[in-house]
Amino acid sequence: MIQDLSHSAVIDGRQLAVSGRFLKTARMHNEYYECLDDPECFLQKLRASRTNADLFTFLQEIGDQTPKYPFYYEPESLAVLPVSTYEHWWKKQINDKTRNMIRKAGKSGVELRECALDDTFVRAIMEIYNECPLRQGKPFKHYGKDFPTLQRDHATFLERSQFIGAFHGEEMIGFIKLVHGKNASSLMQIISKIAWRDKASTNALIARAVEVCAERGIAHLHYGIWSRRGIGEFKKHHGFLQHDLPRYYVPLNFHGWLALKLLLHRELATHIPEGMHDRLVALRNRWNQFRYENSGNQRGSGSMGKAS
Repeated sequence: MIQDLSHSAVIDGRQLAVSGRFLKTARMHNEYYECLDDPECFLQKLRASRTNADLFTFLQEIGDQTPKYPFYYEPESLAVLPVSTYEHWWKKQINDKTRNMIRKAGKSGVELRECALDDTFVRAIMEIYNECPLRQGKPFKHYGKDFPTLQRDHATFLERSQFIGAFHGEEMIGFIKLVHGKNASSLMQIISKIAWRDKASTNALIARAVEVCAERGIAHLHYGIWSRRGIGEFKKHHGFLQHDLPRYYVPLNFHGWLALKLLLHRELATHIPEGMHDRLVALRNRWNQFRYENSGNQRGSGSMGKAS
C-alpha cells in the first residue's frame, strides 16, 4: 500500500515506511493492523528522529469513526463487515447466491483447517502465489518470492494471527491470515488457487472468518479498502459495507505544511473523474494481460477473473 518506497525507520518500537520523492510521507508500515494509542506522544518522538519525512499520516482505529484528534483529516473508505452472530450474517447480511456458493464449497469436498506457520504451510502458500503473475489485472506482488521472504512476510503479528487453510484432499487451494485486534479482525491475506475456483474456497474462508469473529465477540471484520469495481462486488455480496475512517495528516516541516495546503498529498487518481478512472483501470488490466501473455508467461491468462 506504500508507493515509491524510499526507506523505513523504527519509532517507539513501530516500523514506519517513508515514501515519495518530492513529498516524503511517513506512515506505519502495517497501518491497517495497528493503531496509535497516543498520537501526540508519537509525533514528538517522530519529530525528534531523523526520518526526513515532510508529512505523517495515520488512521483511526476500525470501528471508531468519529474524529477524535485535532489534526487535519480526510475520510478513507475500508470494507468492513459488522459482526454480531454467524446466524445473523447467514440469514440477514448475505444473499441466496452467496449462501449457495458457501454450501457448494462443502459439497465439493473443501475442508477448512487451522494451520501453523511451519515450513509445510509456507511451501503451500508459495504454490498458490506462484500459480500466476497477475491478480485482479495487476502484477501480483508475492509472485516469485523465495521461501525465506514469504516466511518473514507472514510472520508479522504472529501472536495475534490465525491461519486457516482450505484443502481439497491434501492440497491447500486457498488460505486466510486473520489478524485479531481489540475491536476488529482483519483479513490480512485471503487468496485461492485460480485452477480450483469452481470449489468456492474463498467464499468458505470468509464464512469461517465471520464465524471466528462471532465466537470471539469481535464486532468488525475488515477486508481491505472499499472499491466500486472488481473484487468490491465480491465483498458486498458477503455483507461488507463502506466504512469511512478519519485519515489524519500532520505536517512535520514547512514543506509538508505547504503541500497539505495545496492538496499535494493526494494521489493523482483522486483528481481523475470516476468514469475516466474506470476506463484507465480497464485499459491497464488489458495491457498487463497482453504484456504477460506475450512474454511467454501464459499462466497469467487466468488471473483476470474475480473470486467466486
